[in-house]
Amino acid sequence: MKKVILSLALAAGVSATASAQASFGVKAGASLTTLGGADASGFSNKVGLNAGVVANLGFGDALSLQPEVLFSMKGAALSDNTKVKYNFNYIDIPVMLQYNADGLFFEAGPQLGILASAKATDGSTDIDVKDGLNTIDFGYAVGLGYKLESGPMIGLRYNGGITSIDKEESGTTAAKIRNNAFQLYVGYMFGGK
Repeated sequence: MKKVILSLALAAGVSATASAQASFGVKAGASLTTLGGADASGFSNKVGLNAGVVANLGFGDALSLQPEVLFSMKGAALSDNTKVKYNFNYIDIPVMLQYNADGLFFEAGPQLGILASAKATDGSTDIDVKDGLNTIDFGYAVGLGYKLESGPMIGLRYNGGITSIDKEESGTTAAKIRNNAFQLYVGYMFGGK
């Protein structure tokens, strides 16, 4: 009986995937990022970039699943008069569930970030701070945007961290500091919506 149920579930999954309308695209834009959380104070926003590739798997006219692989600049500036900035580069992998309504779309989903590099800079000296940060950053993303059937799209997304980026050192407690980012982007989908 278990084999029959498993076979039917597998057949249904393959059928749903086969009937999905797939399109692929690219996107890029600007980010406004900072650090938040219970132990984050004295930080202000900094500007960065985000860019990457997307796949959109449509299930009917209204729902689609959109996995992405993005290069994202994150971090923050110190809010005092110094020029110190924390520049964090991540490979972000969001998986967004989108609701589409005549080109307008709303999206939400989980996001996994992999830390590629982390530096503190005052404009003249860079200090590598990657060893003090967690390699994995788990979070969420919500957004909205507009896609034309011919391929162009524009969107605004908020990324919020769930896990702290600060690594717990031996004998100390990790600070509760999370990445926060607003991303404005433009893109192009090949193969229609």
